[in-house]
Amino acid sequence: MKNSTVLISGASIAGPALAYWLGRYGFRPTVVEVAPGLRAGGNRVDFRGRTHLGVLDRMGVLDDLREVQTGGTAMRFVDATGRKLMEVPADFAGGDIEVPRFDLSRVLHERSRDSTEYLFGDSIGTMTDTPQGVDVTFTSGTRRTFDLVIGADGVHSAVRRLTFGPEERFVRHLGYYVATWGLPNEFGLDRHSLLYNTPGRMASIGGDHRDPSRAGAFVVFAAPRIDYDRHDYDQQRGIVRERFAGLGWKVPRLLAALEEATDFYFDSICRVDISPWSSGRIALIGDAACGATIGGMGTGTAVVAAYVLAGELAAADGDHTVAFPRYERLLADFARRCQKGGDTTGKFFAPRTATAAWVRNGLLNRPLLMTMMLRTAEDRSNNIELPDYPEPAIGLPPSWN
Repeated sequence: MKNSTVLISGASIAGPALAYWLGRYGFRPTVVEVAPGLRAGGNRVDFRGRTHLGVLDRMGVLDDLREVQTGGTAMRFVDATGRKLMEVPADFAGGDIEVPRFDLSRVLHERSRDSTEYLFGDSIGTMTDTPQGVDVTFTSGTRRTFDLVIGADGVHSAVRRLTFGPEERFVRHLGYYVATWGLPNEFGLDRHSLLYNTPGRMASIGGDHRDPSRAGAFVVFAAPRIDYDRHDYDQQRGIVRERFAGLGWKVPRLLAALEEATDFYFDSICRVDISPWSSGRIALIGDAACGATIGGMGTGTAVVAAYVLAGELAAADGDHTVAFPRYERLLADFARRCQKGGDTTGKFFAPRTATAAWVRNGLLNRPLLMTMMLRTAEDRSNNIELPDYPEPAIGLPPSWN
């Protein structure tokens, strides 16, 4: 086989999923992750439709994920007194199966680690693509050469920046920011979430389906692009406090928990648009290639893309000049259709005017419209016919129909 050594940057979802398939096909994957271990916390992620579930079943992880599924999370929009204004049912928000992001990452890591070298606490510093391979210098100072390098390192991909240029060329800010963090469940919440709006802002709190003593805060606010340090969490906490200062409802209690939160996350709502997804021996997958922060079914797309990229490399006997273009031709339109769902996520959660929020609530209180929205989401995630690649060297569960 040509190009058997593959370096994958990123150990969240796309990276371990790709490593799993590559290992089964006889490649030798290495995954490098800047964090010291698997990242804890994170939002719940969902899968929906036969395409997503078919790939998970073929990987042999569907039963594992069903054991940790949340059962879906209803989103109940309320006013400052707690009166319900509108509710998005659990089956719309959670798809066919909803799981905590950390549990998905853990399952994929467990399934891939026997055939994968994992390097935690390190990252790619420089890369040089040569006819013989990619010469990589890690930030730890280690130097190695790999046949191929795959960027599975998210919206802010270092592999994409080193290969294609500055992030600003490919990442489009969609006018909103989002933050999440954990806190004690002092609200008596079960698995559902309560969401409160003022113009251009949304604050919510939801219970933890496994630990009744814990809850999660989730906030969204409208803003033009903000200049901040992505690695300065104190600065990011300050931005959240400033944007939500003076709000009533449960917001003061959510902000009070910010200082002690160890799982704080902050980023813009954005999308990634880049083509091609590869250059020479280097390619992109998941959010690095076609990310959408929220609402673009990025997790499902990443799992599907891992199946296709590994399958195309195996079918081409490792020849990246054949496999990389085929992978993009098969996935690009599908990924862009899924991305569209994230273009309006900010406006949905935090309408900029009270009138827009009133219209949203009125429309979504109609069961027929909710059913149509659910059908549209399922159509996006199923609108692709996947190749049935040759069985890997190590046996897998039977193919799906």
